[in-house]
Amino acid sequence: MLQVYLVRHGETVWNAARRIQGQSDSALTEKGERQARQVGERVKSLGITHVISSDLGRTRRTAEIIADICGCSVTLDARLRELNMGVLEQRPIDTLSAEEEGWRRTLVNGTENGRIPEGESMTELAERMHQALNACLELPAGSRPLLVSHGMALGVLVSTLLGLPAHAERRLRLRNCSLSRVDHQQSAWLASGWVVETAGDISHLDLPALDELLR
Repeated sequence: MLQVYLVRHGETVWNAARRIQGQSDSALTEKGERQARQVGERVKSLGITHVISSDLGRTRRTAEIIADICGCSVTLDARLRELNMGVLEQRPIDTLSAEEEGWRRTLVNGTENGRIPEGESMTELAERMHQALNACLELPAGSRPLLVSHGMALGVLVSTLLGLPAHAERRLRLRNCSLSRVDHQQSAWLASGWVVETAGDISHLDLPALDELLR
């Protein structure tokens, strides 16, 4: 059985400011750096052999902190990037027009083939996230990889592993530096292949990220 750990990056400046990031980037906040250290301390005893990260700055920095604690190097994989949010990237959410907010909502409300102009669909995102996950099957026997990615990217990955369509209503909350695990296995009681063991664990964190607080 192959166990793969999934971590969302730490809190960023734009998370805290409620700006749309997508494949644009902003630095980790001081809290985000602390969250990365906390998840690193959480997983250091799990025998992590590979830390594989989206190549965006916020994930790369999170991965570097975790890898340093675990004694691993970091490998970058662009397939683990966040959804391309097109023309809305870098925009504060509260500045969107009604039409723009409508575009954004198609990504979370179950609209089939929803997308922001010049951006990706959730189906396209799911396809590349599954490619990145399946690449872990090519690692040497006994490997225990940890993937560092993004909220929507990891959300659609876990949701589709559970059998939901990529465009399904977004109902899985994965907070900054939450820890999830998926296993590739054969079982008499579960479907063969990838199964979800845990999702969104934040028991190792001391404070919630600002982007997840209700306002």
